[in-house]
Amino acid sequence: MELLKKMRFPKRYSIILLTFICTSVCYLERIGFSIAYTAAADSIGVNQSSKGLILSVFYYGYVVSQVPGGLAAQYVGGRRVLLFSFLLWSLTCAFAPLDAGKVNMMVVARFLVGVAQGFIFPSIHTILAQWVPLHERSRSISLTTSGMYLGAAGGMLVLPSLVKYKGPQSVFMVESALGIMWSFLWFRFSSDPVRSEHPKAAAGFGEHNLPVSREKKIPSAGNLRRFTKIPWKKIIFNLPIWAIVVNNFTFHYALYVLMNWLPTYFELGLQLSLQDMGSSKMIPYFNMFIFSNTGGILADHLITRRFLSVTKTRKLLNTIGFVIAALALMSIPLFRNPSWTVICSSISLGFLALGRAGFAVNHMDVAPRYAGIVMGVSNTAGTLAGIVGVGLTGWILEAAKSADMDLTSIECWKNVFLIPAYLCIFSSFFFLLFATGEKIFE
Repeated sequence: MELLKKMRFPKRYSIILLTFICTSVCYLERIGFSIAYTAAADSIGVNQSSKGLILSVFYYGYVVSQVPGGLAAQYVGGRRVLLFSFLLWSLTCAFAPLDAGKVNMMVVARFLVGVAQGFIFPSIHTILAQWVPLHERSRSISLTTSGMYLGAAGGMLVLPSLVKYKGPQSVFMVESALGIMWSFLWFRFSSDPVRSEHPKAAAGFGEHNLPVSREKKIPSAGNLRRFTKIPWKKIIFNLPIWAIVVNNFTFHYALYVLMNWLPTYFELGLQLSLQDMGSSKMIPYFNMFIFSNTGGILADHLITRRFLSVTKTRKLLNTIGFVIAALALMSIPLFRNPSWTVICSSISLGFLALGRAGFAVNHMDVAPRYAGIVMGVSNTAGTLAGIVGVGLTGWILEAAKSADMDLTSIECWKNVFLIPAYLCIFSSFFFLLFATGEKIFE
């Protein structure tokens, strides 16, 4: 009996697994909408600028709810907020018809989905700050966020065929069904942490992430109001926080541009149907899944074995990831071969995911007590990148078309990929100069 107790599957692993599935379903939804809407819009001749508007509306809703999401997770509880937000976007997908001709309805629906999903990542980081010990931090965050890429990879593999045989609306129904199923699993199997689940909580998972009361349970986030006062001024005017924010902006600019416009690049730039690409279209996102987890495991190894300090580990992986990603992004428009385009986009997205073991975990290093709030601030910048990047790309392509340029030419697409490449180089240097792995918020 004692042996069975020792072999018991730790509850925090269940939480991490569920958050991994959560991010997978979220990004399946995002890539799914891009694929389904592109097919619906192209079938009725919607121009590239209008497509850019609809594709970017999600991020307007998403940016509105990032900081409120962090606050809600801090005060109401990440577990409850996560369940509510998942149900909201799932039901919106279920009841909103996909009609590319009804612009106003599409705008409202995508805005609501964006608002709902904006609560998800601040809630997840608040939950993980409560559950995850310091020595598991990098790989736990990396595993959770790698679900985004596995979901995108699965979406790229399966959903184009679903659109072809069942129509664009079928994507919405599949996504909403998956969202409701996950919500049931989360309601059934998630819980707030107790002391016995994290024996190192006396040191706060290594660094006392959240207050621990004298009761058996850690106080729920709803009770944190009397424990914490959020240091907004220090968050806003802190250069290490800005190092995270700048890199989050760049990461999501590159990711969202590729996620939303790579299908169009293959269809119009390379004259290749997604259905004809087979499994190769999922390789960039599957590569992100592999590299994200590799980065997390490597970071934890370097830190726990004391090969490098936390600061040097974060800076090393962030710099390698962003610089190599920049070089790969610059190479995409140089190759007119679909295979080389897949290779370059895979390298770019893979090393960006590796870089998340730098900047994306760093907020839990510098501000573990306010992880959800700092994540909300940081993700606000990342969401603005989606608004700017997706909308700007549509404007660039429409301007090229208005100038009678052929959308199959290199010149039309060059700036689409060079802008995120230059941002990657700038952000990597900014992180090198100002980031730290030391806790700066008590």
